[in-house]
Amino acid sequence: MTIRTAWAAAHTPVAGVPRWARIAAVIVPLTVVPSSLWRISGWTLQLPIVYGGPAVLAGDDRTLGMPTSVYVVLLSIFSEAVAFAAVGLVARWGEVFPRWLPGLRGRRVPPLAAVVPAAAGAALLTAIWTAAIVTVPFSRTITGQPMTAPDPLTMHHWKGILAIAMYLPLVLWGPLLGALTVAYWRRRRAASAAG
Repeated sequence: MTIRTAWAAAHTPVAGVPRWARIAAVIVPLTVVPSSLWRISGWTLQLPIVYGGPAVLAGDDRTLGMPTSVYVVLLSIFSEAVAFAAVGLVARWGEVFPRWLPGLRGRRVPPLAAVVPAAAGAALLTAIWTAAIVTVPFSRTITGQPMTAPDPLTMHHWKGILAIAMYLPLVLWGPLLGALTVAYWRRRRAASAAG
């Protein structure tokens, strides 16, 4: 079996997955890509797209004990991997453990093992990104609050607007994951009731 065949078999939607869920499962990982590209371009590659540029970038030379440029890349990879897990809510590997998992291979995934973390993630992501959009930076613009330090998320410069535009798709992550979780739960419950 080739890698391409194995990949297609593992990620092909299972029977009973509605078309909207297949589309949503593909969109979820894509919601993370713009913010990751912005962070990597600005902080790691040092492209001049961060408002406040050197003042903002110089103040963050270490994060969690590692160079910020390394942290940003690792954060972006981690975010994408977590977002990609949404595909499991429509694919075979979300219902049957893959062959490469010793001790679990071929066993059915207990529905709650997928539903509980997915539902918690959906609630947390919805709260985080909704609060971020409501409070930063729009509240500053609406209320006229002065900005303290150079703020990369400002509505007063094209670089800030670019940053906001790159983070805006993250608002979809939580609600899409929530909808996928509900669809997964209903499908698995109906399958267990029928079989």
